[in-house]
Amino acid sequence: MTASTDTALVSYPLHGSCQCGNVHYQLLKAPVKVLACHCKECQKLSTSAFSITALVEDDAVVFQGELQEWQRLAENGNKNYAKFCPTCGNRIYHFNPDKPGLIKLKAASLDDTRVLQPDLHIWVREKQDWYQLPEGVEVCDGQPEL
Repeated sequence: MTASTDTALVSYPLHGSCQCGNVHYQLLKAPVKVLACHCKECQKLSTSAFSITALVEDDAVVFQGELQEWQRLAENGNKNYAKFCPTCGNRIYHFNPDKPGLIKLKAASLDDTRVLQPDLHIWVREKQDWYQLPEGVEVCDGQPEL
């Protein structure tokens, strides 16, 4: 399954970076899926109503620059590890070492963000009351199996 983007409009690789420019990356092909997560942790991370994540195959991204790691356990026991720029603190991606093969790219850091059309809104039970979900989009009350 691929993200719901007209791939004719997007030319890969796409380039992205952290805010200070010390970390750069190239996304070599389309995301598997694009998620909008409404959980309280993602609201803290994004300082907004939700965070957008592109699920990508781990070999579909090439990173350059030093990354540091932060770890936490989710409520369900899943490991949520984050890679970020040590200079500006910008999150670049998340991953679960127990589920290799996919990473959760914080793709708002892409130069061309047209691929960021969410296929699925998750953790909608924690969404901000004022935010109206788009009609016809797939939703999940909590964390889906990905």
